[in-house]
Amino acid sequence: MTRTRTRGAVDCRRIYEDASPSDGVRVLVDRVWPRGMRKENAHVDEWLKDVAPSTELRRWYGHEPSRFPEFRRRYLAELREPDRRRAAEHLRDLAGHGGLTLLTATRDIGHSQAAVLAEWLAEGQ
Repeated sequence: MTRTRTRGAVDCRRIYEDASPSDGVRVLVDRVWPRGMRKENAHVDEWLKDVAPSTELRRWYGHEPSRFPEFRRRYLAELREPDRRRAAEHLRDLAGHGGLTLLTATRDIGHSQAAVLAEWLAEGQ
C-alpha cells in the first residue's frame, strides 16, 4: 500500500488502492478522472477539480521529480487564486471535522499535488 501520512488528520493515497475505514472523507484532487477507474469502484466522496493544478502546470511538471520544488512553488502560488483558494479552504473544513484522505492517480505520491496540499493543510497556510 502506498500511503503518505502527514501531520494532523490528512492522508494521501492512490485512488487505485482499496478504500479503508480509516480514510475518513475521500477526496479526489486530480483535474482528470483516473484512467481505468470506474466511478462506482472509486469510493470517492468528492471530486474537487478546482483544487488541482492548472493544465499548463501539470503538463509542464510531467511528474519529473527534479522539477518538484518548482512545481510546488508554482502550485502554491496557484492556490492563492480565488477558485482554488475556496476549494482548498473546503478541504481545510473537511479535515477539521475528522479524517481526510486526498486521492490521486499519481504513482509517486510524495511528488504530487496531493502531497503539496496535505503539507499546506498541515501548516495552516
